Amino acid sequence: MLEAAIRVADRGGVEAITMRRVAQELGVEAMSLYHHVPNKDAILDGVVDMVFAAIKLPPAECDDWRDALRTRAFSARAVLSQHSWALGLMDSRRDPGPATLRHHDAVLGVLREAGFTLPMAAHAVSLIDSYVYGFVLQEANLPMTTPDDVEEVAGDLLRHLPEEELPYLTEMIRDHALRPGYDYTTEFGYGLDLILDALEGRRREPPPGSVR
Repeated sequence: MLEAAIRVADRGGVEAITMRRVAQELGVEAMSLYHHVPNKDAILDGVVDMVFAAIKLPPAECDDWRDALRTRAFSARAVLSQHSWALGLMDSRRDPGPATLRHHDAVLGVLREAGFTLPMAAHAVSLIDSYVYGFVLQEANLPMTTPDDVEEVAGDLLRHLPEEELPYLTEMIRDHALRPGYDYTTEFGYGLDLILDALEGRRREPPPGSVR
């Protein structure tokens, strides 16, 4: 049933998840679903848990916390790119499932074992997840997905730009976006590494107001 709900959402967004549509996906009557779940909220809790279950957990023991969270971030991006409708649900459920709880515990475990103070671990989770979710959302709404798309869209924009009025934007498009081999998706790894490097410098930072 949860797999059917995910298929429905992949096609029509989270708003498409209704008891009737999930039942149609399964080829059954809507009322029969109530033998398995009490309501739509239970289905939403379940699909969120399945999305979390699909994201690769960071290893319990690792030599470099950055490598562990980098792997997890890339996995989260890949999974959420397939199910971008889940972005608004990931942290909104009041009854998180076992996979969701294991996921959060594993991420916190990597940070705490790496020496992050409790406040800094909280900051790190918030910052990394905000970056991953935001990048996926931005990527999902871009008007271009392939290098050919970039060349077409950016090239068309460049032809109509008043270069003297917008010199820096013109430069960015002409000398960066339109250069051979440009791939916007590589920005994800670059930005993630900046975040992880910055967190490394603050991981043992004491809570505000504490005695150093």
